[in-house]
Amino acid sequence: MKVRVKFTKTGSMKFIGHLDIMRYFQKAVRRAKIDIAYSEGYSPHMIMSFAAPLGVGVTSEGEYFDMELRSAESSAEMERCMNEAMVEGMHIVSIHRIPEEKSSNAMALVAAADYFVTFREGKEFPEGWKDQLDDFLAQEEILCIKQTKKGEKEVDIRPWIYRMEIRGNGIFMKLSSGSVKNLKPEMVMQALSSYLGYQLEEYALMIHRIEIYANSVDETEDNLVSLERLGEEIE
Repeated sequence: MKVRVKFTKTGSMKFIGHLDIMRYFQKAVRRAKIDIAYSEGYSPHMIMSFAAPLGVGVTSEGEYFDMELRSAESSAEMERCMNEAMVEGMHIVSIHRIPEEKSSNAMALVAAADYFVTFREGKEFPEGWKDQLDDFLAQEEILCIKQTKKGEKEVDIRPWIYRMEIRGNGIFMKLSSGSVKNLKPEMVMQALSSYLGYQLEEYALMIHRIEIYANSVDETEDNLVSLERLGEEIE
């Protein structure tokens, strides 16, 4: 049986890198006595895969990993057991059964993500910048230098910004994500600062990921669905 675990990462845990988070959950699964399946061979390991690595310093309320189980309790019971093994800043939101097909792998499905970006005190953009956001988004192209495995490459990130708007004291963004069209909010904010003719200060941003979405047929915002909704609770 394959299940998808949704969890939050907040507080001081935001400073823990992705590899350590993977190790953390391996230990947490053992402590919670979850009957996870192991790979075969000389060095068996837990069959577990994460949807989209979260950058150090970024908090989230919508992180996911898939794991394969040999047997399972109800969703509610597994959530309880795992939350008892969690530390402050980590919390299990849900555990859902997902299809067995290889194509259901969370990492392969990722297509978009929601973020909320705020400024640290004293590091905001100059007064009046909010009035220029619509003009920034109205550009036909937003060219940025993106670091790839083959080096630096100039890309147009405008098609990868599905939505961007002022909400309260910050900016909400729905951005393309995944292995091919992966756009980080930091790059969008750098592009916005350049458009404003302003130098974005180091460590000026506080970034919170809200949700991760699965691939849609035509890769439009209207057809995106959260990874959580692709599964069902185990009774």
